Amino acid sequence: MAGLLDRIRRVGRQPWHRLSPDEARKAYVLGAEVLEPPRAPLSRVQDLTLPGGDGGERPARLYAPSTQRLPLLLYFHGGGFVIGGLETHDSLCRQLALRSGCAVLALDYRLAPEHRFPAAVDDSWAAMRWLAQHADALGLDGRRLAVGGDSAGGTLAAVSALHARDIGVPLALQLLITPGTTAHADTPSHKLFANGFLLDAAAIDWFFDHAIDYHHRRDWRFAPLLVEDVDGVAPACVILAECDPLVDEGLAYADRLRAAAVAVDLELYRGVTHDFIKMGRVLNEAGHALDAAAAALKQALKP
Repeated sequence: MAGLLDRIRRVGRQPWHRLSPDEARKAYVLGAEVLEPPRAPLSRVQDLTLPGGDGGERPARLYAPSTQRLPLLLYFHGGGFVIGGLETHDSLCRQLALRSGCAVLALDYRLAPEHRFPAAVDDSWAAMRWLAQHADALGLDGRRLAVGGDSAGGTLAAVSALHARDIGVPLALQLLITPGTTAHADTPSHKLFANGFLLDAAAIDWFFDHAIDYHHRRDWRFAPLLVEDVDGVAPACVILAECDPLVDEGLAYADRLRAAAVAVDLELYRGVTHDFIKMGRVLNEAGHALDAAAAALKQALKP
């Protein structure tokens, strides 16, 4: 990991906070899959649309390792609510589908600053509600449904699981990969890993400033650790990186779930940084994390 960070520094890419959102999105697309395995061939890869939170349609992409009626993971990409999309997380979603045997449906939710909080939340909730009722229209089993995501997408997965509980949608699993769960990036790990560990403090501030007004940050839909209670939410698989500013809040959320008697499978990968799961060409830990996620999905979504 240290060698990889050194190589990334030598490339000399501009940090996120020195770019405009549009520039950052283009840069992320160019570099997002450089360290990932080649896109795995699957029996079914289909671009489609799902209802969005504003009444419109949102692009989505379905990945399935077979043409059977499979259980389904609704996946939300990372990118600080500002960057990322279907192309940046294509390889990751293919790996999750291939290794788990379930279908994965990636949602291209609205991004800030054009669509600030809670637009991404509204889109994720609308997609989840629709799939719970209409997955049959896609040849999938909506009665075996999970939500998941990485980084900001992990936040969306956590708050979607809470919403599912509140409206009576049964979820089999919430897959939370290096999620954000707190309001103000003020845990000890944010200070310890503030610089030089891929996701810098200045970048987090840049993402937050573009995504949400300061006075809204204690809304549990942005900071799920602040929700009144987590009783009765879906079981969780939580995948964390030791050298990640977000690791403390991921641990705190896993502890909060366990304290409420929610089943939690926690995997903490030592010596790696945020976004490590997208570095499978060079990090064995990425493959191990994908296998752990796939095993949790298989167990939760089995007939």
